[in-house]
Amino acid sequence: MRNMRGMILGAIAALFLVTTAFAQPAPFPGILKNARYVYVTSYDGSQWNMNVSPDDRVAIGEVQEALRSWGHYAVTMEPRDADMIIVVQRRGSEDELAVFAPKLGRDSIYLWRVMGHGGLDKGEMPLFDQFKKSVEKLDAGKN
Repeated sequence: MRNMRGMILGAIAALFLVTTAFAQPAPFPGILKNARYVYVTSYDGSQWNMNVSPDDRVAIGEVQEALRSWGHYAVTMEPRDADMIIVVQRRGSEDELAVFAPKLGRDSIYLWRVMGHGGLDKGEMPLFDQFKKSVEKLDAGKN
């Protein structure tokens, strides 16, 4: 009985370690090191598109404001002027912040992405914080 309990606890611990390892974002892509202009949108369109959910519209505006406050990038209102596209999605179960190359757009494969429950909550935005930390690591040459 003790061996069985030990095996179960060991399996749970291993599962926890694997899950924790996947929760860490990948290094920020070096191809975007020289990016200066960023466009923020959702998978359904810009914040001015009536088909975009109100939660996504708010998330777009809050990420734009966070970018402006940080001062590392200039926010552009047109994707054609961007060096990088950030796509946000705020959902009850899991929020997402993904980075795309501007020439390929948001319909291509993302270059970098983080997801998490409450990740784009107003005032906190831990997904944006992970984005910021990843960019700062890249700038410091730690990636």
